[in-house]
Amino acid sequence: MTKFISLKTSLPGPKSQEIAKRREKYIAKPMGSSLSPCYIAHGEGALVTDVDGNQFIDLTGGWGCLAVGHTHKKVVAAVKDQAEKYLHTDFTAVPYESLVELAEKLVELAPGDTPKAAAFFNSGAEAVENAVKIARAYTRRPAIIVFENAFHGRTLLTMTMTHKAMPYKYHFGPFAPEIYRLPFPSPSHPMANLENFEKILTNTVTPDSVAAIVVEPIQGEGGFNVPQEGFLEYLRKLTKKYGILLVTDEIQSGIGRTGKFFAIENWDIEPDIICLAKSLAAGLPLSAVIAKKEITDTLPGGCIGGTYVGNPLACRAALEVINIIEEEHLLDRALKIGERLKERFLQMKDKYPIVGDVHGIGAMMAIELVKDQKTKEPAPQETARIVQECIKNGVFVPTAGINKNLLRMLVSLEITDEQLDEALNVLERAIAKI
Repeated sequence: MTKFISLKTSLPGPKSQEIAKRREKYIAKPMGSSLSPCYIAHGEGALVTDVDGNQFIDLTGGWGCLAVGHTHKKVVAAVKDQAEKYLHTDFTAVPYESLVELAEKLVELAPGDTPKAAAFFNSGAEAVENAVKIARAYTRRPAIIVFENAFHGRTLLTMTMTHKAMPYKYHFGPFAPEIYRLPFPSPSHPMANLENFEKILTNTVTPDSVAAIVVEPIQGEGGFNVPQEGFLEYLRKLTKKYGILLVTDEIQSGIGRTGKFFAIENWDIEPDIICLAKSLAAGLPLSAVIAKKEITDTLPGGCIGGTYVGNPLACRAALEVINIIEEEHLLDRALKIGERLKERFLQMKDKYPIVGDVHGIGAMMAIELVKDQKTKEPAPQETARIVQECIKNGVFVPTAGINKNLLRMLVSLEITDEQLDEALNVLERAIAKI
């Protein structure tokens, strides 16, 4: 018996099937297929109801954009209030206080004591791209270091920085120059001696030509890979040695998902530049670059920006997201969700040979599915079948990893224990069946 999942029709239901026919006719094929065959009518917290009246538990959280859940009342109220006042001016034409207030809050939350400033954009890829522009302009250097399994976006520059070729780089070259990819040491792929990383770096590119090293504190699309112990601290020391800026891409790992507002706080490191997006504005298009003021103050006015960046609706939503995280103690909630997830995933690992490693910190947790626990051979086909089995039984579960063999939790931090347990029961039954 399920308390929150309610399936009233076959899946997809007749109304979803009708929309799917229109989609096939009018939506460009490269937009890709959806995880769910059902079309949403309403969402609240971690629950989604489709157009046919079926209710699901959503572990995708809008692909990591809904830390405070679907349609949080405070976010909705703020957006409605703003919509009745004005929708757009372009901050560089007619400015507004909400953007200034949001910058103030993010700068105050950012790790470290160095004075900082914030700039706003529309998407995670735009944030990363502008972080690179800022780093290159400040250092007067061209090269950028990224890592194996990284995902940074889909623009020309950021898809070059992204590791996975298919589908993100499908015949979309030539790619941006001066991007160099190095290994990402993790517990499952450790580097015997971290000092060797410097040798790999200097053998790959001249350090005095490197503007920045861009790193995800916990890799998102790459599989929720946590860095090897001591690696990020070593990286910070190395960047200071060569005058390289350290840029942390917290598009997926930030905004409380790991139990800290910024994931890099788990290592007590102050980056030079931080990139945020996804959950920042509860799903509205908004991203941010937070950088040391000594860096941003060297650039001329007007060299970064855009017509829609820092849209007032999104800024108001973001201010509410920050307030909700603080008022509802969602950083603590992320840790409790993470403990619950890790406990269940480790139990599954002991029971089912298909479950390999368990990755992550806080609520940013994933399980790796393998054909053999010893060889760790990926099991992408089985992973896809488990996802479909979960959907059939009322739970949306996102995948991750270069080989698409991980199930990752991007669930709203507003999910209740009962809802989470019900979803995990469905997931475990799917794993047992497959």
